[in-house]
Amino acid sequence: MKFKDPQKYLQQIRAAEKLYLFLDYDGTLAEFAPTPDDIHPDPELIDLLGKFVRHPQIHTAIISGRRLSHILELIPVSGLLLAGTYGIEMITPSGKRVEQVDFQTVRPYLENIKPQWTELIRPFPEFSLEDKGWSLALHAKQVDRDRAEKTLQQARERVIQAELPTNLFQLLGGDKFLEIAPIEANKGLTIDYLLARHPHKGSLAVYIGDDDKDEEAFKVIIKNGGIAIKVCRQPCETTAQLRLGSPSDVRQFLTTLLKNNTH
Repeated sequence: MKFKDPQKYLQQIRAAEKLYLFLDYDGTLAEFAPTPDDIHPDPELIDLLGKFVRHPQIHTAIISGRRLSHILELIPVSGLLLAGTYGIEMITPSGKRVEQVDFQTVRPYLENIKPQWTELIRPFPEFSLEDKGWSLALHAKQVDRDRAEKTLQQARERVIQAELPTNLFQLLGGDKFLEIAPIEANKGLTIDYLLARHPHKGSLAVYIGDDDKDEEAFKVIIKNGGIAIKVCRQPCETTAQLRLGSPSDVRQFLTTLLKNNTH
């Protein structure tokens, strides 16, 4: 996508009296970890997000595909709205827990799939099976592409053969990635929910994210008059209006927001 008139959108952000900021984590605020179970809190990032919490004109939410418990470890900052598993599980700035799906309804189905996926990847230690509680994800970034595609297709077939209820579950894809998750695991639905339940009226909504799961949120943000920012190192296909090249660029952009937003 060729970004049209980025200065117009940057000026709109700078001129906003209040901001409602939505941030992805991996690939956006931080570089990807080798595996999902690698949890290394970044003091610099924690300090930066703490400044956002204390800023009276900026409301901040983190929306990640990671499970909420991981996000709480990575960002031990009180006062943020944190959403894990694409928004299925959240903790509000006041500390209230919110769950969009009944865990006991979905978990038995995942318990059926988990041993099948575990057995499928057993000969290939480069694969990683992430159990988020609400969903299961297969990561194959370190795997040869042909092997990754073949094994992920077999994993997909296992799910199809299990005949899980289509009104409960969806399969999420990506580059060397497959996840089975509740249909509510959707960042676009999460943005709709947050704008309705935690609206912060008068704020300009800004969303920063890096992958196809964030594209779902971009559409909702733009529909509501907000601005979407894609994180990608090279020009990429996106519905976002602006682009940043890396998590380092995102942090610099956020630092600039703190300096500029002094209303």
